[in-house]
Amino acid sequence: MPKREEKLVIGQRVKVFRKSLGLTQAQMAAELDISPSYITLIEANQRPVSAKLLLRLAEVFDVKISELAPSTNVQLASDFASILKDPLLEAEGITPAEIESVLESAPKIAAALVHLHEKHSQLLLRDQADDNPLTDRDKVDLLAQSSRPVEKVRAWFYEIHNYIDPLDRAAEQMADVLNFNRGVPNLRFSERLATHKIRIRIMPSHVMGPYLRRYQPHSHELLLSELLEQPSRRFQMAVLLAKLEYDDLVEDVLLQSGLQGEDTLALARVSLYNYFAAALMMPYQAFLAACESERYDVELISHRFGASYEQAAHRMSTLQRPEARGIPFFFVRIDRAGNVSKRFSAGRFPFSKFGGTCPLWNIHSAFESPDQVHTQVIRMPEGASYFSIARTVTRSGGTHGKPAPKFAIGLGCDIAYAPRLIYSDNINMERVEPTDIGLNCYLCERSNCSSRAHAPVNRRLAINERERSLAIFQFEGE
Repeated sequence: MPKREEKLVIGQRVKVFRKSLGLTQAQMAAELDISPSYITLIEANQRPVSAKLLLRLAEVFDVKISELAPSTNVQLASDFASILKDPLLEAEGITPAEIESVLESAPKIAAALVHLHEKHSQLLLRDQADDNPLTDRDKVDLLAQSSRPVEKVRAWFYEIHNYIDPLDRAAEQMADVLNFNRGVPNLRFSERLATHKIRIRIMPSHVMGPYLRRYQPHSHELLLSELLEQPSRRFQMAVLLAKLEYDDLVEDVLLQSGLQGEDTLALARVSLYNYFAAALMMPYQAFLAACESERYDVELISHRFGASYEQAAHRMSTLQRPEARGIPFFFVRIDRAGNVSKRFSAGRFPFSKFGGTCPLWNIHSAFESPDQVHTQVIRMPEGASYFSIARTVTRSGGTHGKPAPKFAIGLGCDIAYAPRLIYSDNINMERVEPTDIGLNCYLCERSNCSSRAHAPVNRRLAINERERSLAIFQFEGE
């Protein structure tokens, strides 16, 4: 049976991209090793673009897949389709084909409309919360999410595809100077900190109290709790090195980010120190080479670089250097209740701006068998499919009386990249049936879902006194 490929009709995108490069159809065809007539048919939307050809375009012309394929920019597609359901817009009757046409031909206009709608919603919620902030808990939560600094920083990382070139290259240069190959990272970090007259002290947990790290500039000491495992100790030392040696570079990145607000900038600054620390522990070229040779085996690679599973998985989501890209992963961390405490994406995975994640995603079932990797093919409502792996991790700091909390780590990518992952080896990708999931229950309009916990927004409930379905909530239009 021939391999089934997802195909996209993106002729206009290909045509605009070709002209931006100053290429004729014949010249582009020669670069891609296909016939000029095939390019002609593609640009006329008479032939689809296969996933294989899409990857070839990205490789040959050094362009992100998301810039060519509208279906990979699923966050914008989801947001745009969602705002059109707002009764305020009186946009009933708009078909999916019309939405797709707008996203393909004028994505910037669609993004501008989404941004305008978000601003309108924020002002509306603020007025309602000011009148009585306790009358509607859901609206208060939404208002907090929209104005919270963490959301602004997350949105910025999403826009830059979770890659910060100046910091990444600076960390790689420092790693080369420290020469990890000739000594353990702990020693190299300690020696480097010693040049700043900083002494590392491992302190008893009862002395540190609720803190795992405390930097004391007056005494030139970095205090680390005994509860920190070795990868976390290395990470905290690397964070301090970032602050001591690259604070000016961090401030330059912040200045160019466009982020505003004291709290937002403070949070972004911490995030950039953390980014540098991970890049120092796992230098870009060496880490990417290991990922490619070991086919993104997170456990093996974490051991090789002296990192934790979470640190290695998170680092994989940052491998987007223009001339040497890795797989564009998305990364998410949740607790047992489904609350999202971390989410990053080098690709275009559509994270929700509020609420948890879909209960049908196996990242939740990872808690049932701790420390084991679970695989799943998931499909979003607009049709994009992803390959996902999930595993639990345990945070540092556990004791007999106070066990450390567990989290589930989700790492995934577009289904086209799945064959490059070691985790797909025992899966027949031609026959596997994707699990249909949504962003979360508030935004998902899949009908008859027995796992639904909330009715979708912008849909009117259908109450039937005579029948009881598997789904708790039924809504009009099912």
